[in-house]
Amino acid sequence: MSTVTHTECLPASHPFHMVRPSPWPMVGAVSALVLALGLITMMHNHGPWLLITGVLLILVTMAGWWRDVIREAVVEAAHTLPVRHGLRVGVGLFILSEVMFFAAFFWAFFHSALLVSPSVSVWPPAGIQPLEPWGVPFLNTLILLSSGLTVNWAHHGVRADKRRVVVMALLATVALGGLFLFLQAYEYGHAAFAFHEGIYPSVFYMATGFHGFHVMVGVCFLSVTLGRAMRGQFTPDHHVGFEAAAWYWHFVDVVWLFLFVWIYWWGG
Repeated sequence: MSTVTHTECLPASHPFHMVRPSPWPMVGAVSALVLALGLITMMHNHGPWLLITGVLLILVTMAGWWRDVIREAVVEAAHTLPVRHGLRVGVGLFILSEVMFFAAFFWAFFHSALLVSPSVSVWPPAGIQPLEPWGVPFLNTLILLSSGLTVNWAHHGVRADKRRVVVMALLATVALGGLFLFLQAYEYGHAAFAFHEGIYPSVFYMATGFHGFHVMVGVCFLSVTLGRAMRGQFTPDHHVGFEAAAWYWHFVDVVWLFLFVWIYWWGG
């Protein structure tokens, strides 16, 4: 005979969502560890397979976690007004932590570029041929700025309850993000310096490479948002998932502007 606890018989006395035990925080932590180890081993010429495994695990974590959160919002209707406020605050704090993450790379760059380190007497270092900022980097800047406009267009479409506009604008944003990644890969393939050739290449590839990774995550995020928009899961007063994707994408845009101005233009 089954037993039911007293708390399960009572209706919810508060508007908050009590999250069930989830495997995704642990899976995500392990995935991040594998990804970091894969980066280290690839930098030491041990092949890319551990890195590829880490990326795949990250993608599995993203898919599973997003699936569960979407189910909570759509099927269980657990995202009440206070819960949505908490989610917005959480996304804002996450983006703030990402700002600190990139601040470390800019700190390393300026520490050398401003000749603070006694080991660096000229910038860029002798023998380094920087990339031309007004070629692919400037084109990528225009692409990301355009994608910021299209995601804003999609946001206005959500608020006006125009699903067709939202879908078209998100399709354009995802396409522009994919084009950015393609051009950055092309740029890396034609760069005149390698990662291990000194402080300039190391900082350059770490800063722009991690930004490229964030663009890839943003494209995945927007693709999920696009799928939800096609299913009509956003309403003018309930679209926290869309807002999170849009905020993240704007953060990616702003970081790239700093990268272009300081590392590509001024630093080159």
